[in-house]
Amino acid sequence: MKEVGYLELLKSNKKFRTFWIAAVISMMGEWFNTIALFTLILIYAGENSEELIGILLTIRMLGFAILQPFTGLLADRWSRKWIMVATNFLQMFIALSFLAVDGSEDIWWLIALSGAMMVLHGAYMTSERAAIPNIVSERELATANALDAATWSTALAFGAAMGGYIVSQYGTDVAFVIDSITFLVGGLILLPLTVPQTVSEEMKGPLFKTAFSNIKAGTLRVYREARLRRIVLAKTTWNLAGGGLAGVFLVIAGARMTPGELAAGIGIFFMARGIGTGIGPILARKYLTNKSRWPAYIGLLVSVSGLFYLMVGLTLYYNLIVTIILVIIAHAASGANWVLSTILTQQWVEDEKRGRVFSIDMLFMSISFSISTYVAGWLLSNTNLTIQNGMVSFSIAMIVFGLIFTLWRPDANQHSVS
Repeated sequence: MKEVGYLELLKSNKKFRTFWIAAVISMMGEWFNTIALFTLILIYAGENSEELIGILLTIRMLGFAILQPFTGLLADRWSRKWIMVATNFLQMFIALSFLAVDGSEDIWWLIALSGAMMVLHGAYMTSERAAIPNIVSERELATANALDAATWSTALAFGAAMGGYIVSQYGTDVAFVIDSITFLVGGLILLPLTVPQTVSEEMKGPLFKTAFSNIKAGTLRVYREARLRRIVLAKTTWNLAGGGLAGVFLVIAGARMTPGELAAGIGIFFMARGIGTGIGPILARKYLTNKSRWPAYIGLLVSVSGLFYLMVGLTLYYNLIVTIILVIIAHAASGANWVLSTILTQQWVEDEKRGRVFSIDMLFMSISFSISTYVAGWLLSNTNLTIQNGMVSFSIAMIVFGLIFTLWRPDANQHSVS
């Protein structure tokens, strides 16, 4: 079955086109927000800034994770479109609240509200991942996921670069206003969209009375199928070390490499991440066409990402262009890992339980990212660990985690794909 091309998909599938445009706009503003938050912490927190950046990222990812079982349940019970619309509008108001930050005493509530924003973003992401198979055909699914991943990455790249520039030139307040506008526009674009969805009979009882049994049913769906259980941990495997590498070490390195322009330096490396995670899914769709090999590729891609991050650590401060190229390649591998594991999950899981399965995927991924970022931030603030040594150590760990995932085959006696 021949897959459609990117332009063909956007031209022929109006629902996906609307879905995609809304995602582009709302995600673009997300990175204005992130760069601005990092900048405020670096300005106001002084010598505690490195640890607080680790705490910010930890709280954000815990916010993303903590309600995932419940948001996955809602994505299988309620309209996925309306969840996405509502979370966009709510994030608009939270983004505007950051305008009130004007000193070190505000850092803790900034971190708390950023965590609340990520709770909403987690609900959006789970609903979005679960909804894509509802608006595209089977032959469009791989293309849609590659384009969706590339969109997230492009938003990261351009949003971070523009955010770094806007913050450095006009200040954080402008970035927060732009962020709120993007959430508003993204939500408005989704309003006329109709997304078909199958809701099972077990989901139609009273919400709180049936919540536990329905969440349990989603968990058992993952646990009872070995190949799915393994793939659900694919993103987690990368994030066990990737959280510290991309979320802490790379941020601090960017700030130190351009000390006069904190936001611009951070934005450059976030842009490199975005370019890499955008290229990776496109290359994976083009060259990794043997789907029976995807489960094996997923672990190897983690190790490849770790290998290039190791090169980043070994060459850091040597040449900015070299560092950017290495970061792009490292995240191309991680982006390919993300899209292959996402497509397999969408193909293997029925519509009625897809939201809950993706919530488990996001839950474990977020917890691993949170642990990694907190450990990295704590080590930088409380030990003699340098940025370079931290990158080398965490990248070696990532290589090992990828190899362990590759060798771990609980599904050896099952078919790799259906």
